[in-house]
Amino acid sequence: MNHFILSDELITKIGRLSVATSSKLRGHHKGSHRSQRFGSSLDFSDYREYALGDDVRQVDWNVFARTEKYFIKRFLDEQEMRVHILLDSSRSMGDEKKWLFARQLVAALGIMVLNRDDRLSFSTLEADTFFRRKGAIYRKAYLQIVSQMKEATFKESFAKNGLKALPKDSTVLFVITDSLEPITEWEHFFRKLPRFAGDVRCIQIVTEEELNPTYTGDVRLIDAESNEELNVSMSNKVLEQYKKERAQHEAAFHKICSRFGIRTIQLVVENGIQHAIFHQLLMNRWVQ
Repeated sequence: MNHFILSDELITKIGRLSVATSSKLRGHHKGSHRSQRFGSSLDFSDYREYALGDDVRQVDWNVFARTEKYFIKRFLDEQEMRVHILLDSSRSMGDEKKWLFARQLVAALGIMVLNRDDRLSFSTLEADTFFRRKGAIYRKAYLQIVSQMKEATFKESFAKNGLKALPKDSTVLFVITDSLEPITEWEHFFRKLPRFAGDVRCIQIVTEEELNPTYTGDVRLIDAESNEELNVSMSNKVLEQYKKERAQHEAAFHKICSRFGIRTIQLVVENGIQHAIFHQLLMNRWVQ
C-alpha cells in the first residue's frame, strides 16, 4: 500500500490520460510529441524508462547491465510540452477537504505530464515548494512531495503574489485556487498571465458549504485570510444576500478570465477527484 494521496488504481487510470492543448509553444527537448527520426546522428538528450510500444533498438544495454532496468535514449529532435501548476496555498484553501482535493488534483495533472515524458514544474507561494523535472522516472518523487505538503498557511493575497512563483517558459499553465480575493486583484494577476504561457487555465475549487451554507442562528465567523471575526445572525435574508454577492463575484471573475483568454472550470470538492478528472476535465477536453 502506498502513502500517496491517490490510490495505486487511480494513479494507473490517470496515467493513461494526457493534458490536451492546441498551443504551439514547444521546447527544444524530447517529449511526448515525438518525431519519427531515430539514429546516432541525432544529438543525445537523456534517458527515459522503456514503455510498451517503444522501439527495442533504442534500449541502452549498458544502462541495463548496471541497473537491470530498461531505458531508451532520447534525442533533441523531439519537442516537449512544458506544463506548470501553480497552487493557491493561502489560508482560505486551508479547509481540510479542500486542501486534500486540491493536492489530489495537482498530483493527477502532474502524473499525466510526467508519464508523457513532458516537462513538469509545480509551485506554491511558499518559498520552499518548487518542483521541475521531466519523465515518468520522477513520478514517485513528485507524488511524495505533493502528498507530504503542509497545510495551506500563506498569509498574504494569492492574486497579488502569484506571479512571483511562475516560470516564464510554459506551454500550459494551470492555476488552482478558490478565487476568493477581490476582483481588482484578479484583474491585475490575469492581465499578466499570457506572458507566462500560451495556454492558461484556472481551476476554481469550491465546497458545498461555500456554495450553500448550512449555518443557522447566531454564529461567529472568522475570515480565513485576515482572522477578523464577525458576529452574524444567519437569517434567510442574510443567506440570500451571501449567495447574491457570491454569484456576482463569480460572474465578474469569469468575465475577467474570458477577457484575457483564460479558460476556467469550477470543481466541487464533494463530487470527488474521479468525477473532476474523468467527467469534468475529460468532457471539457482539458485532458484526453
